[in-house]
Amino acid sequence: MTVMVQAPSPTADPRISAPGRRPTRMWAVVLAACAGQFLVVLDVSVVNTALPSMRADLGLSAVGLQWVVNAYSIAFAGFMLLGGRAGDLYGRKRMFLVGLGLFTAASLAGGLAQEGWQLLAARAGQGLGAAVLAPSTLTLLTSAVPEGPARARAIATWTAVGAGGGAAGGLVGGVLTDALSWRWTLLINVPVGALVLALGVWWLTESRAGERRRLDLPGAVLVTAGLATLAYGIVQTEQEGWTAPATLVPLGAGLALLGVFVAVEARARTPLMPLKLFRTRSVSAANAAMFCCGAAMFCMWYFMTLYAQNVLDYSPLAAGLALMPSSLAVILGSKLAPRLMPVIGARNVAVLGVLVSAAGFGWQSTMDAHGPYLTAIMLPGIVMMAGAGFAGTPLAALATSGAAPGDAGLVSGLINTSRVMGGALGLAALSTIAAARTAGATTPEAVTAGYALAFGTGTGILVSAALLMVLWLPRDRVRK
Repeated sequence: MTVMVQAPSPTADPRISAPGRRPTRMWAVVLAACAGQFLVVLDVSVVNTALPSMRADLGLSAVGLQWVVNAYSIAFAGFMLLGGRAGDLYGRKRMFLVGLGLFTAASLAGGLAQEGWQLLAARAGQGLGAAVLAPSTLTLLTSAVPEGPARARAIATWTAVGAGGGAAGGLVGGVLTDALSWRWTLLINVPVGALVLALGVWWLTESRAGERRRLDLPGAVLVTAGLATLAYGIVQTEQEGWTAPATLVPLGAGLALLGVFVAVEARARTPLMPLKLFRTRSVSAANAAMFCCGAAMFCMWYFMTLYAQNVLDYSPLAAGLALMPSSLAVILGSKLAPRLMPVIGARNVAVLGVLVSAAGFGWQSTMDAHGPYLTAIMLPGIVMMAGAGFAGTPLAALATSGAAPGDAGLVSGLINTSRVMGGALGLAALSTIAAARTAGATTPEAVTAGYALAFGTGTGILVSAALLMVLWLPRDRVRK
């Protein structure tokens, strides 16, 4: 079947502009949206290099230290669908500003924390703010930029900035921790967030789905609780294993809550997530593909950083610098993708990107304990992340293009949820696989063997994702 891949047309775009207000300046909207996306993705990983300093300063336990990272990612993933639907119902600009304001305030609270529980509460607050903010960034962008090559370039920029935020987290955290304090890994968000807030108030034009209806609170509670509980179970696998009650109970409870959520949504008059959305082939297939890609690609930075520091004895700052070529590669891939999408189609570009990334993962799986930087880190990292950037742009475009204008925020939240939840599950699974291969040994050779197996498994996941896209994603013709 051949379909036209397009986002909601400008004539169907229900933007709401106040009388007398100057028109939205397209690239100012792109700048604000990309800045918001950069902040929320950056904070997934920026604290990693600061964890030892946090532990020493606040007296955190090993479990508490783990939750400095987990509190953010679980709140981020669990509230994402609620944030997307709230933007559709109450206004994308309003939710962008509310989410960014909460994120900025929580960053300030975390940077000033004097007790461990205060830091964990602030990180959860950051995650909630990010969940409200992130869906609005893509929706505002697609609402402001006309359909066609300009929108493809804007989505590519958004994808590249988000990927760059994830890539830059380790380097930014290392620089701030070494030069100032761990607190600045959080406090740096305050001036940046304030600036973007001012830009958003001045330049953004309100848009919403057009109809005012009540938010589906039962659905929101069920999906948030289900995703958060499931994410908690996933996190437990790294410490407890896959068969321990501490893992199986939350995993089972999370799946049960999500099952109840589906049943409630099927009967709700104004559901949070209309199940008919998944009848759109491009939406369901793109989200499944994004989940699989996230399961492998999110793990790259984690394992590469550990390999550089634990095996090759790089400092945190040196490890961040070593991965800079990979960071540039993901941005380059994201920017090149829209140039090929009008020529060979979004689906083919996405498949090509995933296969390129799989080749990089396969290369990295040959790593050894004494590898030179050029062939052990730099070149395979470039291939992995160039492919990731190449795939992300068309998948985001396909997922958002297949939805009606009134569901744009929801679909934006869904594609982000697929990415984050795939990454959480993939990291837990691949960490368990690596630990099983290492079997408690701490020699560089044993540790490297565990990392290599994780990359080999990631190769299989990506090849499977490419096959899924070939079989499921619709063929497309992208307008030139």
